[in-house]
Amino acid sequence: MEYEKMCDQILDSDKKIRYVGVYDFGELYEKMRPGLKSHLTKEETEISLSQAVYRWSTRKKTADKIGKPIFALAKYEKIYRITIPIGGAGLILISTELDIDVNSIVEKIITIKNQYSS
Repeated sequence: MEYEKMCDQILDSDKKIRYVGVYDFGELYEKMRPGLKSHLTKEETEISLSQAVYRWSTRKKTADKIGKPIFALAKYEKIYRITIPIGGAGLILISTELDIDVNSIVEKIITIKNQYSS
């Protein structure tokens, strides 16, 4: 998949998206909106990512009873963090400003993801 291109397209889809990371097959492709400073260091981002991968694996365990997870959302004091699955075990991680319509952003991202998924 063209992960860097997908990151660019997701970032361009809404000016309230701060960060996009695509993690798949042990590789992280990421983009930060130009002019913004990350709240996390590179190391903190990688730790957060490994925690997200673990949490996502636990969500999949109940899929046969409640359905496959579509996305996960966490609201922090400074950002929203949205997690969307891609590929077999991959994840798209997005951080946004707080003044957004979450469902609208998620729909945009899923539409873009589907353009790249086989």
